[in-house]
Amino acid sequence: MELAVEKYKVETEPYYLPVAQEIELFEAAYQAKLPVMLKGPTGCGKTRFVEHMAWKLGRPLITVACHEDLSSTDLVGRFLLEGEETVWHDGPLTAAVRAGAICYLDEVVEARKDTVVIIHPLTDDRRRLPIEKRGTIVDAPPEFMLVVSYNPGYQSILKDLKQSTRQRFIAMEFDYPPAESETEIVAREGGIDEGMAKDLVTIGHKVRNLRGHGLEEGVSTRLLIYAAQMIAKGIPPINAAEVALCSPITDDRELQRSIREIVTTVI
Repeated sequence: MELAVEKYKVETEPYYLPVAQEIELFEAAYQAKLPVMLKGPTGCGKTRFVEHMAWKLGRPLITVACHEDLSSTDLVGRFLLEGEETVWHDGPLTAAVRAGAICYLDEVVEARKDTVVIIHPLTDDRRRLPIEKRGTIVDAPPEFMLVVSYNPGYQSILKDLKQSTRQRFIAMEFDYPPAESETEIVAREGGIDEGMAKDLVTIGHKVRNLRGHGLEEGVSTRLLIYAAQMIAKGIPPINAAEVALCSPITDDRELQRSIREIVTTVI
């Protein structure tokens, strides 16, 4: 049974503010039928970028949130018992290949290495997906594109991509936007005025400077937008910063105190 992919079409334009040549690079990769790897910290806009490009290219977008229990069967598909029949059900990867969709494997480094290997035939000039359980091969149409993402900050010996996987992709580096762009994003997405958005971005940049001093990762653009959305709903800025910028990123009391001091000096 094939998955209905029309429901995965991105009908309305997702807001995305380009900060470099990422749109042109992605379009060129799509035209050249190349797989793309997006690298960057949590909440910097990787997923929103993929959604925007799926809309721009007019392709369905099938997203898979990778995790350590994700198997190749979860991606490719499985036989399921329906009544007295055994029926094949396509997995999200197979469905994307058949439909010429964009398949986005989010945080691919979280998946098991034996699962990631299944994508290898799709990332070279073969562009095909073997389905061993059915003894068939699905050839990818020209419109199909494979995109993966991961956060280099969470790499370890146990969770890293093999070179045999890495060197099958072109890689695009993402980071948090420059202050001016990030202010525009936070104001628009959060529904607040530019002055308050600028204050939140200032806090974000100061908190990010704590990385390497006990903080694993700084405040993401996503969290700044959350704080803005809370403020837009009438929550006082100090309280919004507490629940969106301070508490989520660390449980360390000293670090929380340092972040609160940053907040109170800016707001």
